[in-house]
Parts: sequence; structure tokens; C-alpha cells
Amino acid sequence: MKLSQYVYDLPLNLIAQTPSKNRDESKLMVVHKDTGKIEHKMFKDVLDYFNDKDVMVANNTKVFNARLYGRKEKTGAKIEVFLLRELNKQNRLWDVIVEPARKIRVGNKLYFGNDNSLVAEVVDNTTSRGRTIRFLFEGSNEELKTILDNMGETPLPKYIKRKPDENDKERYQTVYAKMRVLWQRLLQVCILVAS
Repeated sequence: MKLSQYVYDLPLNLIAQTPSKNRDESKLMVVHKDTGKIEHKMFKDVLDYFNDKDVMVANNTKVFNARLYGRKEKTGAKIEVFLLRELNKQNRLWDVIVEPARKIRVGNKLYFGNDNSLVAEVVDNTTSRGRTIRFLFEGSNEELKTILDNMGETPLPKYIKRKPDENDKERYQTVYAKMRVLWQRLLQVCILVAS
């Protein structure tokens, strides 16, 4: 099977543009694998569908202001850089996704901020849209992180057709991110109990 065979037309008017006021009131679709029956519930009902031997896996990834907008050197073409992960703190290397990818090549310099105060250089192609960039920054790692946080936007999914606001920084953050250590210990206990 090819990915292109999985096509689903979801009308834009059915996509919520803002999250539910209360997280546990988000919609939950339950598909019973044995019968194919579909139920529409709220997330707070999820525990009704767990048995004593079931395992829940939680994503504790911390969301940060990872979407940057800038300009390409010489042409001034607008670019978007999505920070995926820091590869090397000392060398300020980051794994990123770039748009439009066809215009961003190894050796290009990318400028960010109204005053072009932050500069990055593309040092490698990793995938069709992926690049490795090096921030050309002389300050400390903490200063760079602060600048990236101030210049970046909360990365809303592309189907959300609005600019991010202050509430999104908290609302698109998983509740497990701030409890990472506690959650890891709880998960270890659950694994020990299950085995």
C-alpha cells in the first residue's frame, strides 16, 4: 500500500481552531475493534475503556516556540524554519525542516529578526525538506535559547488556520511535559507491576 491511497476529506469547518476550555472535554472517538462500532465520547471517559492489563503510553515531549520565520541571504526570500532538535549544543547545530526547501541549499545563510540579528548557516541536507543548520551566535547557550523562544512561534498544526496566541503556548503543551520525571517513575512502576 502507498501513503497516497490513504485519502480522507475532512471539511475545514469540522476542524476546531481552538482547543476545548477544559482538556478532559476534548472529543474522543472509540472504535471497538471486534465489532467496528463507533462511539463519540469525551476524553475524560477514556478510563472506561481500559482493562487491568492495558498499558497507556504518554507523550512527554515539551513543546517550545520552534517555528521561526526569516529571510534567505541575497534574494531576501521568505523562509520558514521549524526547529526539530538540537544536535550539538557547543556548535549550535540544529536539525530542522525548511520551507520552501527547494530554495534553501547548503552554504546559504538565513537571517531572523526584524534587524537580522540572528543568523544561521545551512550545513547539510538531511531529507527532502530537512536540513542541519548552525546558528552563528557568540553568546551563551541560554542567551540563544531565549532569543529562539522570543523569535519563535508555538508550532500549531498546519490545519489550524490562525496565528498562535499566548494561550497556545500552554494549551498545546502536553500536561505530562512538566511532570516528566514523575511520569517516568510512574511508568517504571506500571511496567514492573505488569511484568
